[in-house]
Amino acid sequence: MTATNISASPRPPAAREEQADPAALRGRGRGGALARRLVDPLGALLVVAVLAGLWEGYKALGRAVDDRILGIGLPVATDDLSMPHLWTIFGSLTAPARAGDPTSLAVYLIGETTVTLREALYGLTAGSLLGLALAVLFLHLAPVSRGLMPWLVASQTVPLVAIAPMIVIWGGKAGLQPWVAVTGIAAYLAFFPVTINSLRGLKSPPKVQLEFMRSVGAGRARVLWSLRFPAALPYLFAGLRLAATASVVGAIVGELSAGTGRGIGRAILTSAYYYSNGPEKLYAAVLVAAIAGILFVQVLALLERFALRNRHAR
Repeated sequence: MTATNISASPRPPAAREEQADPAALRGRGRGGALARRLVDPLGALLVVAVLAGLWEGYKALGRAVDDRILGIGLPVATDDLSMPHLWTIFGSLTAPARAGDPTSLAVYLIGETTVTLREALYGLTAGSLLGLALAVLFLHLAPVSRGLMPWLVASQTVPLVAIAPMIVIWGGKAGLQPWVAVTGIAAYLAFFPVTINSLRGLKSPPKVQLEFMRSVGAGRARVLWSLRFPAALPYLFAGLRLAATASVVGAIVGELSAGTGRGIGRAILTSAYYYSNGPEKLYAAVLVAAIAGILFVQVLALLERFALRNRHAR
């Protein structure tokens, strides 16, 4: 091959990429990042739209065929008492929560939800600390892990409605406020996913890194704080997201058993008691509780993104 042929040969793709306009590359990068950020919200809105369409479509179908198809009754009745229209549910949020009270149902439910979220936050904090402590204990004491782990798994199979009254009674005998019992129930559900995920994360560093730390004379505490904990952060946050959802559920169930008089759980129970007078209020309360749980988890997702921002950048 002659020198002329060599000089005329096309540049390889890598060389052409190096000469690309840096501003254009940055623009494409920003556009791609923006598109990725829009995917999740748009996907969530699409799911909500599909669910709303299914709800109203099922109701319209049931009304058209009188809740029977080929002589077989539909699994859920579609009358307004059983399935209110979505616009009736959302409209109830602007109506007064009680007769003679100018406070709207939305304001009332949000106020009750803040009580529940506070209890869930306390329970999540206590359960996470307990779960993390158990993970460290199991990491360093294998016999304790083999002995206690089956019992921890078994504890999560006991129905919460059976555990909640017991915790409430114990708290009452100890002279504790009802909200403390609710927090304990939330912590009971929160500690397990944190324990399992943290333990997996603490065991995740490669063996070569552990051997290097030992070769430089690092003790267990140094290895734990300098190597194992940083490696376990993604696993820990995954457990925290699961625990956050569980703590909200635990707080709501705890409010039903503790008789606190406040909280979205009590609001749901009251709406169910007066269901025939306003079925849309029960659906509105459940909707607000679901949105509150989603926001609670999203706050943790933002904390995770902040805590792991440098790791993600790499």
